[in-house]
Amino acid sequence: MLFADIDILDENFAVRPHQWVGVRDGRIAYVGAKPPAAEVAASFGEVYDGAGKLLMPALYNAHAHAPMTLLRGYAENLPLQRWLEERCFPFEAKMTAEDCYWGTVLACAEMARFGVVSFSDMYYASEGRSRAVLEAGMKANMCEGLVAFEEKPYAEYPICAQMEELVRHWHGAGEGRIRIDYNIHSEYLSTETVCRDILDIVRGTDLRLHIHLSETEKEVRECRERHGGLSPVAYFDSLGLFDVPVTAAHCVWVDEADLDILAAHGVFVANNPASNMKLGSGFAPIPEMLRRNIPVCLGSDGMASNNSHNLFRDMYLQALIYKGADLDPTAVTPQQALASATRVGALSQGRDDCGSVAEGMRADLCVLDTSGPSWCPATDVVYNIVYAGDGADVVLTLCDGEVIYRDGAWPTIDVERAKAECAARAARIIAEL
Repeated sequence: MLFADIDILDENFAVRPHQWVGVRDGRIAYVGAKPPAAEVAASFGEVYDGAGKLLMPALYNAHAHAPMTLLRGYAENLPLQRWLEERCFPFEAKMTAEDCYWGTVLACAEMARFGVVSFSDMYYASEGRSRAVLEAGMKANMCEGLVAFEEKPYAEYPICAQMEELVRHWHGAGEGRIRIDYNIHSEYLSTETVCRDILDIVRGTDLRLHIHLSETEKEVRECRERHGGLSPVAYFDSLGLFDVPVTAAHCVWVDEADLDILAAHGVFVANNPASNMKLGSGFAPIPEMLRRNIPVCLGSDGMASNNSHNLFRDMYLQALIYKGADLDPTAVTPQQALASATRVGALSQGRDDCGSVAEGMRADLCVLDTSGPSWCPATDVVYNIVYAGDGADVVLTLCDGEVIYRDGAWPTIDVERAKAECAARAARIIAEL
C-alpha cells in the first residue's frame, strides 16, 4: 500500500504534513515528502488517498486479559475484594477453553477497530487465545496464569509442563506474531521457590516475564508483613527477578526505593489508568517514573475493570489525570502519552522493530480521519491526537502491512458471530451462577 499525501506522526512524535509512505512485505519501505519514482510506487500496490487523514504507529496494549470481554458490565461498583470474590472468580470458574477463545476473538475485533495491533495477555487457555490472535492477523504476548500457594518446585506444578509445550509450539508462531511470556501473577499468588525456578528458566533466553506488581495498598502492606518489611518490588528484587526483561502491571503503590529499583533494572511499567481508577486502587506515580526514565507503557486491563479496549481513552487519561493529581499542568506531555501507547508498548513485548513510522520498521499502522469538527482548528495536531482524538477516528489498521480493520469492516474476523457467541456464553455462565 502507498499512502499518498498524508500527514504522519513520525518517530519523534512530531507531525509531518503531506508525506508519502510505502508499505511492502510487511514493512515500511519508503517515507518521503515527495512521491517515490513511478516504478517504485507501482511496487507498493494500492494507493491510499491521504486527504484529511493522519498516519501514525498502531497501538500496543501492554496489559490485558482478553477473555474477560465476557465479564463486561457484570462486575460493577464493588470494592476490589468483593469484586474478585463475589463476581470475577465465580464467573471465571465456569469459563471453558472455548469461552476463552471467543472472548479473545471479540477482544481482537475491538482492539483492531481502535488501532491496536498487539497486546500482552495474561489468562488461561493460551492455545485457543493464540489461535484467535493468529486468525485475526494480530500479534500478542501470551502468558498462562499461574497461581502457586504450595512451597514446592515449579516443576511439580502442572503448568510447568504446559508452559514448556507453549514455548515449544507457540513461541515465535505466525512469523513471530505470537510470543510466549512466563507469568508470575503477583507476590501474593506465588512462592519464593516458584519465582526462583521461573527466573532460572527465563534467564539467558529471549523469553520475558509479565507480572502484577504493587496494585493495591493492601497488597503492599501484607507483603511487608510476610517478608520482613520488604515491598513487593523489593521482594522480587531480592530474588533477582528483575535481572530478566519484565513488564510489571499497575505499580500504583510504590515508594522512592521501589522507583530506584525499577529504574535501575529498566522494568517496563504497564500503567492501567482506567482500571486503577475504576477499582479505586489509586494513581501510579507516572510523572516521577518518566522523570527517572522508567519505561512506561499503557494497558487496558480486563473488561471487568475497564469495559473498553479503546486504548485512545487510556492514553487520554494518562495524559490528563496526573495534571490534576499532581497540580501540575506539565506532568505528562502528549508525546510521552503517545510513546507509552506505541513505541514503548512494542518494546515491552520484545518487538524492537515495531512502533514507529520509519523506514525499515514493521508496518504496524493506523489511520485516523482528521476531517471531523473535533479536529478543527489543527493548531497543534499532536495535542489534537491525545486530547481531541479517539479510537472512533480510526478508519484503517494494519498489522505487518495487512489490513485487519477498514472503514467498519474486519476482513479477518466474523464480528457478528463473535458477538453472538460471547453474548450467549456470558448468558449461560450468569444463568449457572
